[in-house]
Amino acid sequence: MSALATTLQAFFTDRLLRQRQVSPNTVQAYRDTLRLLLIFASEQRRKAPGKLSIGDIDAPLIGAFLDHLEQGRKNGVRTRNARLAAIRSLFRYAALRHPEHAATIERVLAIPSKRFERRIVTWMNEAEIDVLLTAPDRATWTGRRDTALFGLAVQTGLRASELIGLNCADVHLGAGAHVSCTGKGRKQRITPLTSSTVKILRAWIAERGGLPADPLFPTRTGRSLSRDAVERRLAVYVTNATAACPSLEQKRVTMHVLRHSAAMRLLRAGIDTSVIALWLGHEQIETTQIYLHADLQIKERALERTAPITAKPGRFRPTDKLLAFLEAL
Repeated sequence: MSALATTLQAFFTDRLLRQRQVSPNTVQAYRDTLRLLLIFASEQRRKAPGKLSIGDIDAPLIGAFLDHLEQGRKNGVRTRNARLAAIRSLFRYAALRHPEHAATIERVLAIPSKRFERRIVTWMNEAEIDVLLTAPDRATWTGRRDTALFGLAVQTGLRASELIGLNCADVHLGAGAHVSCTGKGRKQRITPLTSSTVKILRAWIAERGGLPADPLFPTRTGRSLSRDAVERRLAVYVTNATAACPSLEQKRVTMHVLRHSAAMRLLRAGIDTSVIALWLGHEQIETTQIYLHADLQIKERALERTAPITAKPGRFRPTDKLLAFLEAL
């Protein structure tokens, strides 16, 4: 194998798993990025992936790969920057093992992230949430499962990966009902449940059965749902709900939009943003500020509390003749 191949393998086994002990989600994200890069480089250099060298994957090729992600694969700027971060991590590790390629590695590490516009988050109001949660057919097993799944998502704001990673033992429906999960960065957190959510989950768990270590929301074969499957199910229900709530047609509803909706419900209930950050598992409280920007009602209430501007409109006119002369120049 080439030096790149051995370095790539050591990057995963030594750097990521042994030294940094990253989460499985991080390993998967880095794996997908580097697999796409190797396939692209193999086509460009006309070499098998295992025979590529570090010199083959230089800054111009990586720049072309990033352009391919945006133009060919229709990835957004955020995805492009995330892929670049994974590549940088590999090349920083390679710099320690292969100083003879220092010039190539330095040029790769100098590739900048692309700036992007931060759009106002999309979220659903109470009427839209109610219509969406009534879309699943509760006469079917999958409909009852999806009602519990999406109801829990809207109430708790859990990420899609956190939801599909829940086991039966993670839900506690007694006094102080809550759900516990391991979130981004392997941080554990506990989120309280409302009485209506407890009722839905109690009925679902009774029907679902299973051992404590079994997935809370399984497929019909008993395996954990994939993220793609959850997004597809949600898209179907949004389409069905649009007939009863036309405003949904103007929104692209994803699992992350359900998370945004949970945050906006908390914000409109007067919950402090620091508490919302803890609720959602945000690393920094600044991340939660996006919901303040999205809520026009908060801005309107702030406007109502401010004193009106009493200054009369018009242009300043000096009274002194000398000042008038200077003003006219």
